[in-house]
Amino acid sequence: MNTTVEVGADVEKATLTTYLHEQRAAVLAIVDGLDDVAMRTPVVPSGWSPIGLIWHLGGAEMYWFQIVLAGRVPDDDGEDEPDDEDPDEGFRTDEPVAEVLAAYRAQCAESDEALASVSLDDAPRGPVVPEHTELATSVRTIVLHMIEETARHAGHLDIARELLDERTGLGPR
Repeated sequence: MNTTVEVGADVEKATLTTYLHEQRAAVLAIVDGLDDVAMRTPVVPSGWSPIGLIWHLGGAEMYWFQIVLAGRVPDDDGEDEPDDEDPDEGFRTDEPVAEVLAAYRAQCAESDEALASVSLDDAPRGPVVPEHTELATSVRTIVLHMIEETARHAGHLDIARELLDERTGLGPR
């Protein structure tokens, strides 16, 4: 009987992980082919740029999977994601586009490693800021939140891409 539960949990975890991977792939596919100028061009009044939004998503991956889920403080050079509380900064970065894309891919791989070592019912091991408590009741809620977060921003990037060069329908979905 316990085997059935584990098989069911394995299927659920595999399904959720697949959805997360698909959303991450959509983010990268949507911006594929944009040059550095377009990647840094804000197309909405709030001023975020496509590369800034990907920088933010990499920071979200680090926060939710490395810090909250795994309880690890990542090694970094003090360079944080843009401060989304600062309206003058928004989701923008001056980091080289290729480095931001590589860092996002690497962070997603680290997130996958952290996720592979836990069950969906496990409690997070790291600190959670009070406004995120309901999103971190279990590994499951963290994964669901990251699917939602990544999908939301993939939609934003879809709109930005259309405004930048009128291309639509990019990505795996």
